[in-house]
Amino acid sequence: MQGLPVAVYTTDKQGHITFFNEAAAELWGHRPVLGKDQWCGSWKLRHLDGRIMEHDECPMAIALREERDVRWGQAIAERPDGEFMPFRAHPVLLRDKRGNVVGAMNTLIDLRMQTQADEARTRLAAIVESSMDAIISKDINGIITSWNDAAERLFGYTPAEAIGRPVTMLIPPDHLDEEVSIISRIRAGERVPSYETVRQRKDGSRVPVSLTVSPIRDGIGRIIGASKIARDISSTKESERRIRLLMREVNHRVKNQYSVIISMIRETTKKTSSPQAFLDQVRARIMALSESHDLLVNAEWRGATVAELVGAQIRPFAAQDRVSVSGPLIVLAPNAVQYLGIAFHELATNSAKHGALSHHAGRVEIAWQVTDGTDSAGMFRLVWRELGGPIVDGMARQGFGTVVLKRVAPQALRGTSSLEFDKQGVVWSIEAPLSSVEPSFAAASA
Repeated sequence: MQGLPVAVYTTDKQGHITFFNEAAAELWGHRPVLGKDQWCGSWKLRHLDGRIMEHDECPMAIALREERDVRWGQAIAERPDGEFMPFRAHPVLLRDKRGNVVGAMNTLIDLRMQTQADEARTRLAAIVESSMDAIISKDINGIITSWNDAAERLFGYTPAEAIGRPVTMLIPPDHLDEEVSIISRIRAGERVPSYETVRQRKDGSRVPVSLTVSPIRDGIGRIIGASKIARDISSTKESERRIRLLMREVNHRVKNQYSVIISMIRETTKKTSSPQAFLDQVRARIMALSESHDLLVNAEWRGATVAELVGAQIRPFAAQDRVSVSGPLIVLAPNAVQYLGIAFHELATNSAKHGALSHHAGRVEIAWQVTDGTDSAGMFRLVWRELGGPIVDGMARQGFGTVVLKRVAPQALRGTSSLEFDKQGVVWSIEAPLSSVEPSFAAASA
């Protein structure tokens, strides 16, 4: 008994301790006096609810007093160091050849490890049930043995519908070879690291998942099944798809901007008299392109409203109270943002140097509307009108700005434009099919 890993002690018929092993002394944290201490070697005892238990109330005392074995009575030993040791006792009577009780032997099982194991199982069960990932276990033959709430949400089957059925019900026919490979690796004791695949819901639809598979072992280490964790990656896949589309769109728009910049440099070169003037004009026009680009980036290349684009391009040239905008809420397509942005920049630049914005009383009105037209979605019409400016006969220099307003912007939007010079300033209008400005537009009161 001294070599046993569990606490064992014996008493005589009166309950005086006659032997205890080292495991018992370790559990009690106390070494009782043989032949003197009675019933139990614990320093103090307590009931499971915390009340003091007298030594003559312990399972050993009951067994000797009532002359019967007590199967797994429970109590708490309070050690001298203040630690509480929950234990289970199994006192068995010792009898002589004639059957008379001569003492008893008690076996004490430390419940701390069992309590910890129970708590661990409870925590694990709570984690599995509350997990946002589908957690499924199956036996070695691929039959589902457990099914958490997330699995029901992901695949549509209730636990009653899933448990007991083969896990292949979740696997599309063209992916069944995966299960054969998984089972063979699990039987070999391997863990299958996370990989992306496709699984099938109850309604037949497919869902992309990230799958991890681990072997399940019994108490002696034999592999008896597998645990699968499936994470829905639909949103991740959609994000990746959108990013790819966005990158292609950005690549397309950047190439368009390269063409615009090359044209801008070519036209600017024709009309500038010095390298510094050329540098200043090119820098200003590229900065205007950058403003439009920023609007598109902030909106994930979905577009920008007319008012946002006007504000971004005119802000460097005039205070807000000198510019009025009016019209329905229209979201411009990225292509329209780029070309109308360049047009607004050229108009604002000319106005600040030679037109209405060069006079303290001058102002600019920008108005747009949607009208009926040959296009099924209607026609987009925008007018830039300067008021309170000097009398002008034409743009100060017939250069890149004129090319943009008369040819580049209208051609890019498959429309027409008009550039006029009245007594108060420039009037520029553009009309184009709404489908080329914004195919999926939203209109409301400004």
